[in-house]
Amino acid sequence: MAEKVRDYMVLRVEHVTREATVGEAIDQLIQSRHHGLPVTDGEGKLVAFVSAKELLRNAGNRGRRLSAMIRPGTYTATPEMDLEDAARVLFRYGLRDLPVVDGEGRLVGILSNLDVVRSHFERASPLKAETLRRLLNDRYGFTFTLRRMTIPLSRMHPTQWKVYQDELEGRRYELERGFAEPVLAIRKGEDYLLVDGHHRALAAREMGLRQLQAFVLVCDTPEDFDKVEIGLERLAREHHLGDLEDIEVDRSGHHPLIEVTTQLIRRFEGEEAPRVLPRHGPPVPREENRGGT
Repeated sequence: MAEKVRDYMVLRVEHVTREATVGEAIDQLIQSRHHGLPVTDGEGKLVAFVSAKELLRNAGNRGRRLSAMIRPGTYTATPEMDLEDAARVLFRYGLRDLPVVDGEGRLVGILSNLDVVRSHFERASPLKAETLRRLLNDRYGFTFTLRRMTIPLSRMHPTQWKVYQDELEGRRYELERGFAEPVLAIRKGEDYLLVDGHHRALAAREMGLRQLQAFVLVCDTPEDFDKVEIGLERLAREHHLGDLEDIEVDRSGHHPLIEVTTQLIRRFEGEEAPRVLPRHGPPVPREENRGGT
């Protein structure tokens, strides 16, 4: 079944009305992480999209109404549109965001190019789960059903004893923007063995989140499966891992991926770095784009 825009669009959309002033729109945009805002009428119907560039051109006239400066009309999608079709619109016209409207033209969501990329990440998770399902079946003889659900952090039991601080920062960035891949877990009794996504889970805990989206392998005969200690449980026991608090955070080393991708940057630390490279530390992730072209 083709994925739909409704599966990945953001429902809570920051927007302004066409009666707002340029100054009000600028102030709202500065307080957000976006690069533009949908413009609606008094009934919540989409009438335009105002970009940061357009607001900058009119910054000298903060009292001007948006209705006097916007160009009516913008590219849109519907919740039932195939995600691939919406992605073609985004990339063909160089858009960062695509407002989503219902049959009456009311603004009901927004789809960004990052949401499209996220959909590809999430397609990878079921593949990981299928590989794990086969391994569990071959080794222990149990069959499993893959389910997508929200699971509480308090019920997660880690199987990885160390994470890296620099990777935690990246995961926080993804979680703040709804860009994080679901974690992968195995249901065991009332709890969940966390198999993949330890950085995401720990970042979520530090952010004060209580639950995460997850792909979960649920045994078809849970009473029998609960009696067996699988290898991941034994590994967690040997490393005294009970909950997320037991994971060590390495604040001095680099995640292997960061180690490789930033080695040239770090080579120049203490020297005169090339102008095209930042002087200190890994590149800072770009802000989420939400503003038109």
